[in-house]
Amino acid sequence: MIRINVFGRSMSVRRVGGEWQLFNESQTGMRARVYDVVIPPELTEDELPGFLDDIYHEHASEQHPSVVIES
Repeated sequence: MIRINVFGRSMSVRRVGGEWQLFNESQTGMRARVYDVVIPPELTEDELPGFLDDIYHEHASEQHPSVVIES
């Protein structure tokens, strides 16, 4: 499971078979699948932040100007 901060929103991505699955993460530990964003299967883990930046760019703010993989 890869945790990603998408302009302040906690999300995660996991690879299942040949497909990427995207999830919204809540502060209580609940996870909800995002079905309306399809991540191309050929993307690498390093390419995920750039792809999600393109999809969610309207959520950028001064406090959260970019998409970053959380460690």
